[in-house]
Amino acid sequence: MRITVVGTGYVGLVTGSCLAEFGLLVTCVDIDENKINLLKNGKIPIYEPGLNNIVQKNVKEGRLNFTTDLQNSIKKSLVIFIAVGTPSGNDGSADLQYVEDVAKTIGKNLNGYKVIVNKSTVPIGTGKKIRDIIYSIVGNKYRFDVVSNPEFLREGSAINDFLRPDRIVIGAEHDEPIAIMRDIYSAHYLIEAPFVITNVETAEMIKYASNAFLALKISYINEIANLCDCVGADVHKVAKAMGMDGRISSKFLHPGPGFGGSCFPKDTRALSYMAKEAGSKLSIVDKLIEVNESQKHLMLDKIMKLLDIDTKKTEPLKSYNIGVLGLSFKPNTDDIRESPAITIINDLLKNGACVRVFDPIANENTKQQLGNVVEYMENEYQAAEGSHCLIISTEWNQFRKLDFSKLKQLMKDPYIADLRNIYDPIVLKRMGFEYTCVGRSSI
Repeated sequence: MRITVVGTGYVGLVTGSCLAEFGLLVTCVDIDENKINLLKNGKIPIYEPGLNNIVQKNVKEGRLNFTTDLQNSIKKSLVIFIAVGTPSGNDGSADLQYVEDVAKTIGKNLNGYKVIVNKSTVPIGTGKKIRDIIYSIVGNKYRFDVVSNPEFLREGSAINDFLRPDRIVIGAEHDEPIAIMRDIYSAHYLIEAPFVITNVETAEMIKYASNAFLALKISYINEIANLCDCVGADVHKVAKAMGMDGRISSKFLHPGPGFGGSCFPKDTRALSYMAKEAGSKLSIVDKLIEVNESQKHLMLDKIMKLLDIDTKKTEPLKSYNIGVLGLSFKPNTDDIRESPAITIINDLLKNGACVRVFDPIANENTKQQLGNVVEYMENEYQAAEGSHCLIISTEWNQFRKLDFSKLKQLMKDPYIADLRNIYDPIVLKRMGFEYTCVGRSSI
């Protein structure tokens, strides 16, 4: 079976390489010639653990190739996956121009029966829109089916998520495309991955509903953490006890500076917009969007309180050197899109601070966005040197066992704002550090 994957971004590249790993013949297509040339030369334009090895292996074995020639790829393939971006518009709606452009190109190059699989996260009703676009071009000349097959990939563990999924959702209207999709994912039968077969609209909704619920859990525990700071409770023990309840589970109950990345912020805004357009209302989703943005900015208040600074002054952090460890929105990725760390850095800069930063992977992406308004260091200890406060904003593994004796010698003042709660407050305070975290102020 020949498969075309349109788009070599995060979802497209992971999808294409993993399908090739199953033994399928896959062509990944992108309009960006530079990106395609990089991929042909074995260079991966994104950071994702394990992806480089899978791409190189399957290119070498002839199952995976890259091209800019979408027209030819469509004609040679039975199944075409659409995995292009759907960025947020100013009103929160998902921008479908790239999806629609691909649909038009498919219609113009249809030469027989095809299954068009939407892998991009799209508003409910997009499957029908794709079907209408293609039908307006080909009419009844060629048969085709449109399928919704949403992705549930976590950045940093996407390969494992694709190869060992919690579930595989297939939204289709007829038996033939369902059978073809089952064949594509037949490798998952051995691990007994559950299949959810439904219509296109329901599959599209499953993706949004899942992401919004996970985002809600994060925002909920962040609000509980803020209350814990006020009343003297320990949010870690609260979350642990909550997670023991099988109806709740412990996943995504980790307090911090808010969520970021390419999915949760965009998808919650899109879901809210869709509800308004449909004449419905998602008050909880609207509130969690507000809570998440607020949580990012609350971190500045926490840092100011730790340093005992009068916030009424103009540029209250002027003459303060602040070190920031972690720039990506989560570990094991170079993705800084809507990262809480970037919001915190901007808040620090607005208040006059001099900021030094370090991230194992995301320094370069941050430099492209922020420029030289901060100093980019080569390791965590350089970022800490001469600082009045060290902020841990992303929980990379190498930040979990810092040499605090060395830090104490390097830092101007021993203040640590652990916004990911990776250290024991009692231990840090015994070592002579002034320490704050999220939801454990009483310890």
